[in-house]
Amino acid sequence: MTPDQLPPGTHLTTPRRGYVHHGLYVGEGRVIHYAGLSRRLRRGPVEEVTLEAFAAGKPWQAKPVPAPAYAGVQAVERARSRLGENDYRLWSNNCEHFVEWALHGTPRSAQVERLMGQLRQLVSVRRPLAGARLAAR
Repeated sequence: MTPDQLPPGTHLTTPRRGYVHHGLYVGEGRVIHYAGLSRRLRRGPVEEVTLEAFAAGKPWQAKPVPAPAYAGVQAVERARSRLGENDYRLWSNNCEHFVEWALHGTPRSAQVERLMGQLRQLVSVRRPLAGARLAAR
């Protein structure tokens, strides 16, 4: 798919080292995204950039979104309402939370949820092992 085939409000993703970055296509080759930690360790704001800047030299793809609560121009307007916001939080207000909020009205991140599930699983496996070691003493 080429940028001129993308309708406004398309959920875009692009791979990064260790995670997937999310943005919302607004038309005319531009994307709104949460810049997050793209500026080294300094937080970056919600900003509108070119598709090329969003992808940062990596491939991008359109993510299918079944039945968004806000579609097309309505999702773009929601995203634009937050331009300049600079409250990025990796665990609770990241680029995926932002796009999910623009499309569905609820901020969520499947990546964070997956990682938290893995951490809970690791803790639950380690906790019985620690108890067994204490009982053996």
